[in-house]
Formats: sequence, C-alpha cells, structure tokens
Amino acid sequence: MCRNIRQLHNFEPPATSEEVRAAALQYVRKISGATKPSRANEEAFAQAVQEVAVATQHLLDHLTTSAAPKDREVEAAKARERARTRYATTG
Repeated sequence: MCRNIRQLHNFEPPATSEEVRAAALQYVRKISGATKPSRANEEAFAQAVQEVAVATQHLLDHLTTSAAPKDREVEAAKARERARTRYATTG
C-alpha cells in the first residue's frame, strides 16, 4: 500500500471529502505510475479519481465497528513519535 494513503475509517471527526479525494488521487497516481497525466490522459485520470473517491466514500459510509473512534490528534502524535524514533540519528 502506498505510504501516503492514510486510514480514514473510525476517526472522530470523520474523514472529510477532501481527505477522501486526496486518498483517491494518491491511489490513482500510484497505480497509473504518473503524478501528472499527459493531456491525452487527463480526462481518464480525473474520471478515475472521481470514481475511486465515490467508492471510498461509499465504503466509509457503510463500514461498522464496535471500537471507539480514534482521536486524530492522538494518532498524529503517535505517528510523529514513530517517525522521530525511526529517523533518529545516532552519533
């Protein structure tokens, strides 16, 4: 999975449409191998992003869980700590 695509399910507040679209864009970029499509492929690229975003939102709207929602700030702090540990320089 692409590292830039983040989990969007079970957060409080729920994922925004911008977050869903950003994840869809990253997904389409990854599978197409292009960060910016050629003019010939712009329409197909944009359509794919739209369709993936719709499917993603549909999925998020229909998933259920018994777990308590995660706090975005707490999860972001955990991620920063993991990154700090992973990329810490010894010397």
